[in-house]
Amino acid sequence: MKHALYCFLSHWRRAPLQLLLLIAGLALATALWSAVQAINSEARASYARAVEQLGAAQLTALTSPEGTIPVETYVRLRRAGWQVSPVLEGTWQADQNALTLLGVDALSYPGAPAMFQAASARGLDLSDVLTPPRLIFAHPTTLPDLMAFERSIPLPQLPPRVVLADLSLAERLLDQPGRLSRILILPNQPKGLPDLAEIVPELRQSQNSDGALADPQRLTRSFHLNLTAFGFLSFCVGLFIVQGSVTLGIEQRRGTIRTLRCLGVSTATLLQALFLELLILALVSGVLGLVIGYALAALLLPDVSATLRGLYGAPVEGSLTLRPTWVISGLVMTSLGTGAAGAQAFVAMRRMANALSRSPVASARMTWRSQRIFLGASAVLIAAGYLALKLVPGLIGGFAFLGGTLLGAALLLPPILFAMSSALLGVLRAPLWRWLVADSRLQLPGISLSLMALLLAVATNIGVGTMVSSFRLTFLDWIEQRLPADAYVEVTSATTANQIMEWAMQNDARALPQYRIDSRTDSAPLRIYGIVDDPLYRTHWPLLEAEARVWDRIYDEGAVLISEQLARREGLQTGDQIALTPDWTTQIAGIYPDYGNPDGQAVVALSTLQARASGITVSRVGVVAPPGVSTADLMQRLRQDLNLTSDKVVEAEMIQRASVAIFDRTFVVTGALNILTLGVAGFALLTSFLSQWSKRLPHLAPVWAMGITRPQLARLELMRSLAFAVVTFVLALPLGLLLAWALLAVINVEAFGWRLPMYLFPMEWGRLFAMTLIVAALASLLPALRLMRMSPATLLGVFASDR
Repeated sequence: MKHALYCFLSHWRRAPLQLLLLIAGLALATALWSAVQAINSEARASYARAVEQLGAAQLTALTSPEGTIPVETYVRLRRAGWQVSPVLEGTWQADQNALTLLGVDALSYPGAPAMFQAASARGLDLSDVLTPPRLIFAHPTTLPDLMAFERSIPLPQLPPRVVLADLSLAERLLDQPGRLSRILILPNQPKGLPDLAEIVPELRQSQNSDGALADPQRLTRSFHLNLTAFGFLSFCVGLFIVQGSVTLGIEQRRGTIRTLRCLGVSTATLLQALFLELLILALVSGVLGLVIGYALAALLLPDVSATLRGLYGAPVEGSLTLRPTWVISGLVMTSLGTGAAGAQAFVAMRRMANALSRSPVASARMTWRSQRIFLGASAVLIAAGYLALKLVPGLIGGFAFLGGTLLGAALLLPPILFAMSSALLGVLRAPLWRWLVADSRLQLPGISLSLMALLLAVATNIGVGTMVSSFRLTFLDWIEQRLPADAYVEVTSATTANQIMEWAMQNDARALPQYRIDSRTDSAPLRIYGIVDDPLYRTHWPLLEAEARVWDRIYDEGAVLISEQLARREGLQTGDQIALTPDWTTQIAGIYPDYGNPDGQAVVALSTLQARASGITVSRVGVVAPPGVSTADLMQRLRQDLNLTSDKVVEAEMIQRASVAIFDRTFVVTGALNILTLGVAGFALLTSFLSQWSKRLPHLAPVWAMGITRPQLARLELMRSLAFAVVTFVLALPLGLLLAWALLAVINVEAFGWRLPMYLFPMEWGRLFAMTLIVAALASLLPALRLMRMSPATLLGVFASDR
């Protein structure tokens, strides 16, 4: 065993470039996978800390169909022996900013230790939390909005724009004395308690209902699942490099294997030596890949953190910690991946050890039987993906559909290329071109895996690029429609809003105030907006579905518009009835898209909202400039006439630019993984071309001997590579569009609750086509240069060898 392993390892001293490619391919595959796992692990660790420290774990909560719970109900539960904690949640206007305020009982709330620890860090104690003037806790980024309160304490575990306070202070700030939003049931209850249905039959139980502090991992699950899918795809593409190098190494050691077999070394011993060799290479490459992955994760994590905070309010730190979970995951994936990539090498060695006289060309030739295997495996994978989409609910079914479709389509590539080459041979008559096509067909078994990797990389770039570009175009159009006014004024009260509306009437401008109340459905929070009757809403508001005379029904009949997320989650459509509050049910007149909010929204006429609800708040008033007045002049007059600070009057275009900047930063990680995947695919193509190099000398030497010069052969090699790239791109285009459709119509619906329209971007395809050709040209450049610089003696030596 020891001597066989030494013979195997000594081969790499004679092939250092091949060893470098093998280690680099495996290290890149490990790096991309471990980088994604490091980012996900860091995010999950941050979620776990927030959940643990703030008590937002899987606690059961008691809620009321009427929206709020009298404090007497909480007292009744306590007297019955139940260990519970009250929570009051609402929207609070703090220094002209709308924040989510959570009022809790500091003595029973599960997150109280974190509150006391934060207070202690500022030199305060328990009495400061419980006695007037009480403390307010907020995320550090939210503290500037609390400048009017001297006793505000930073609490990093809180999401941005969420503040935590003692229940009595929250009652006063929200003007809801004696009311509760929910009651948390604490763990470790005493035995022998009366049944909840007997004590509080009017309340219902729900899981994970701690409102603004609910487990952020539930909200961000789709984001991390997307990252994991891209990381796994990149890992698989990287393994194609390994497969090519390992298989080439076995073919190059044909003589060594023959000698060892003649010396009496058994086939089992040779397979064990190969296993140990691959294990050593996997560990070395895995450690190198972990180092590269750590650096890549550290580079991308700040953008991921900004994305998760901006989209979900999830508390994720921007620094990276070395965690055993993703380190072990990287090493395990490297070992398993190396084993999978080397499976063909094990089979080849076993056959080689038992039949050493077989021609390598004959063993490499793709037969119709192998094509039938490819076609059968492709059909099975595509059918399995389709069944998963139909039978498995949620994101898992969607990603299983994507995986089955992508892999099944990739397996179709070799038979298609084989059939195309056979068809060309029936048409071409020029001997040189017939030789080129026949020789290319002979290469297919050796380079088919790398071409499949290129197909997957190009299809992924097309699909994800189409999804992101469609999302961006839709988002730009949507945000322009949702911000129809020229400027927006942040307000703190209805009095200020009325002053702005009066000013608008006096100056021939139009005011669009945004009034709202907070409610909830059976499954999630619900925010209800009241809007005035203005032509801008009738002409600009985006609608997915609408009944006839939709706006007349809104303003004259008290109907409602609901967001797409709410409609999909509750299974509603136009014409259905919806309960906005326990005592307010109305008919749905239309459904509109809402791409910036995970919870449900509804829009009614302002007069309807004022007649049916109390506790209405207003946070913003849009102002439309009169004819002939610029937006800059409008904003200047607003500041002067109403004595407003410059930061309280914001141009609509500025809001749009800020939103677009957040959107673009959201997809930085996806774009980086796309580019890396395409680069790894090009690396796999280079490895395949180099692995075929020694096998192809017997094919090239006779053509050279018949008068085809080495530069001509080099150009033919480059042309062959570009032809493979063109065919692969043409086949990847429909696959990428199918991927885009699945992302937009399946994954987005399951993850976010909305379906995006699909747009086509031919210019982007053109740029990607150019990149694909560049990748293929670079991959074939080194073999072509080798051929140009090869001495005639080397080519003549082919005729003197035993081949």
